[in-house]
Amino acid sequence: MQQRPLPVPRRLAASALVALAVSATALVATILVFFVTNGAAAANLGPLTTYFLPAAIALVVLLFGAAVAGAFRSWWGAGLAGLAGGILASVAGTAYTVLSTGTAWSQEVTDYLLGSLAGTSLVFEVAAVVAALTVGRAVWRAFPGSPRRPIAIVRVPADSLENGELTHLERTPVDSDLAQEQWDAYVSALETEGFEIVQAEPADEHPDSVFIEDVVVMFGDVAVITSPGADSRAGEIDGIRELVESLGHRVEQITRPGTLDGGDVLKVGSTVYVGRGGRTNGEGIRQLRAIVAPLGYTVIAVPITKALHLKSAVTALPDGTVIGFAKYLEAPSVFERFLPVPEAHGAAVVVLGPDAVLLSSAAPKTKALLEDLGYRVVTVDVSEFEKLEGCVTCLSVRIR
Repeated sequence: MQQRPLPVPRRLAASALVALAVSATALVATILVFFVTNGAAAANLGPLTTYFLPAAIALVVLLFGAAVAGAFRSWWGAGLAGLAGGILASVAGTAYTVLSTGTAWSQEVTDYLLGSLAGTSLVFEVAAVVAALTVGRAVWRAFPGSPRRPIAIVRVPADSLENGELTHLERTPVDSDLAQEQWDAYVSALETEGFEIVQAEPADEHPDSVFIEDVVVMFGDVAVITSPGADSRAGEIDGIRELVESLGHRVEQITRPGTLDGGDVLKVGSTVYVGRGGRTNGEGIRQLRAIVAPLGYTVIAVPITKALHLKSAVTALPDGTVIGFAKYLEAPSVFERFLPVPEAHGAAVVVLGPDAVLLSSAAPKTKALLEDLGYRVVTVDVSEFEKLEGCVTCLSVRIR
């Protein structure tokens, strides 16, 4: 998912703030390091400031240009800007300091400048990189109107994955090593598409914990911690409240006797379809309705008996069209716009952007159908998770 850049006036203001904040941080950190390592003598503060101030001023100019170009929209861009800026600013600052004394340019001056990069100026260069990755990114992201990267919360597969719950499928052997490789590729695909990956604490004692979508559902800035329908999964919610709160979200919770799995919750605009099946009961739906109605959502309960979760049977395209495997549904007519897909594994898609979706590689006919509708389709192999009634949606919680 591509981030839209800031409007020009805001981009210039944000870039100026980022450049000033990073440069000031790098300057102060560098002075403090040399101040402490040289005996903390107050008399050294003046000369240290005089020596490194030109480099800091040069860094302001360089980082301003980098920020305007969009470097601070990603962590790697910020890191490269800090590295390149720190080196170039060190050269410029040291050159100014030397030449301002009246010294003529010579090979000796060139050798001194190059030597200082791995000597006196090294602390400033390291400080510039660290400040760019921390202070720079924080200022850029906090600036009013700054684009936010979508977040994908994931949880690494448990060592006990093969013992996960099964309801509608016969148990077949799960290759744990292959599952780990597939999970890595899935996470990499989301990261490539612009998602910032946030990993929840592993839960090896819970075989199904990789299916993290079932334990928390996002409604804008509100996170609803669920009450998993399978008793073996109750402990999977531990730590999730703290995680989403750390991301700045208000938390609500479904409590027993209500049960609700996130895989049963399909959001299409302001309409929330909730599967009433083996994992989600009426009380869970009632509690969810009470939580989200004040937020402007309408909850519609959908009977589901032929699949584990509602989103095993249907999901929605970016334009709001619900797609699904008709054989898994009791009443497709409940959806305002419904498009049947030819494969069971094609019923689940993750929306990546206005024109792109993520789909299981086990659904080539559905891929062709969606591409014919004008969508860019990214496929991933999740066969080991499909053996446990999982799909591409349940391996992450997406926050936009």
